[in-house]
Amino acid sequence: MKRRHCLACMASLSTLPLFSACSQESKAPQGPVEFQAGTSCELDGMLLADYPGPKAQIHYQGAEQPTYLCDTVELFSLLLQPEQVRVVRAAYVQDMGQTDWERPQGHWVDAKACHYVRGSKRKGSMGPTLASFARQQDAQAFAKEWGGEVLAYAAITPAMVDLSGGALHDSRM
Repeated sequence: MKRRHCLACMASLSTLPLFSACSQESKAPQGPVEFQAGTSCELDGMLLADYPGPKAQIHYQGAEQPTYLCDTVELFSLLLQPEQVRVVRAAYVQDMGQTDWERPQGHWVDAKACHYVRGSKRKGSMGPTLASFARQQDAQAFAKEWGGEVLAYAAITPAMVDLSGGALHDSRM
């Protein structure tokens, strides 16, 4: 009797690595997913394809589809909120050194690995934006042409992306 019980325990334990592998697979970051013509922004319902400037997507743990955002400022606004409790598996932005500003498509890169230009004359879907670049040289060239300062992901603070009172408090909107 004890032997059967022991064998049953061993058999059930042998399946643990399978469950562990599934668990690890679900934690692995999913690659970026291109938005479609009718894809809307999670925060404001704007159609991503209808507006200029860099877009963003967040992949939350437990969600099958990414959350799309029509502007990088919205991405940082969500990620830097102290009350943000959803587990982020990955966040992607568009490399504006590789795609058209007016109709950006594709060229998704890890948001944490990018360089951002804050305070340029170029506007995104919500007005002032953080232009995203995979290469620092591209960010510097953009800043030279359009103005602004080049920042690393870690240098962006909640105060820089506060959406209360309008997109970055732009009173001209």
